[in-house]
Amino acid sequence: MTEALPTSATWLTRLAGKFLVFEGPDGSGKSTQLKRLVEAAAAAGVKVTQVREPGGTPVGEQIRSVLLDPSSTMTLRAEMLLYMASRAQLVETVINPALSRGELVIADRFLTSTFAYQGAGGGLSEQDIRDVGRVATFDIRPDLVLIYYVDVATATIRTRGVGGGGSGGSGGGKKGRPTPASLQGPSLFDDRIEQRDLTFRTRVHESYLAQAKADPKHHALIDASGNAEQVWELTAKLMQQRFGA
Repeated sequence: MTEALPTSATWLTRLAGKFLVFEGPDGSGKSTQLKRLVEAAAAAGVKVTQVREPGGTPVGEQIRSVLLDPSSTMTLRAEMLLYMASRAQLVETVINPALSRGELVIADRFLTSTFAYQGAGGGLSEQDIRDVGRVATFDIRPDLVLIYYVDVATATIRTRGVGGGGSGGSGGGKKGRPTPASLQGPSLFDDRIEQRDLTFRTRVHESYLAQAKADPKHHALIDASGNAEQVWELTAKLMQQRFGA
C-alpha cells in the first residue's frame, strides 16, 4: 500500500526517463520498497518498466535458472560472465528501449550486485568486472542506485526465519539475536548463491557500504532496519531530496 505518499508528489512525475536500481543484501527488504515505488509512480501517471536480474528477458530467465540452481557447478568467472550475459540482453532489448521512450526503468539489482557478490564476496577483481560490465551494459549508468542496508545478523534473521521478523522488515519484532549455528544453517533461499557462508555474506555487506561511500552521487544508502512503513518513509524522503524541486 502507498497511501502514506500522495501520488501527486512532484518528484514522482520527474522520474520519467530515469533509470533506478534497487540493491542490497538478501533480507534488506529492497524488493518490497521497489514494488511500492512502482505502484506510486504508476499512480502518478508515470510509465514504468520493471526488470529483475538475472532475468527480465526470455534468454535472461533461462540463464537465471542455471545460475540459481543448487545443483549447478561452475567457476566464479563463469558465474560472473553468465550474469553479464543476462544483463547484456536486458539492457539492449528492454532497458535502453524503455529509456528512449521516456519511461521510468526500475531494476531489481544491476552491476552493484556483481561488485558485491562476485567481486568482494567471491574475489574477482573490480577491474575485470568493470571491463566486462562496460561491454555488457553499453556503459549505461543508473541515475540512482538505492542500497537498502541492514547488518549481517539482521539480514540472516530475516532470510532464515529466525524471530518471525520476515524478509523486508514487514513483520513483527525480532526475538533475539541469531546464534553462530543459525547464521551458518540452511537458508529460506534455496538457490546456490544464498547457500554461501557467513564470511562471504559479510564481505558482500561491506562492499555495499563501500560502494555507496565511494560514489555518493549515484548511490544512496537507506537504513532498512525498521519495518516496511518506516523504510518507505525514508525512501520517499530520499527521492524527494534527489528528484524534487
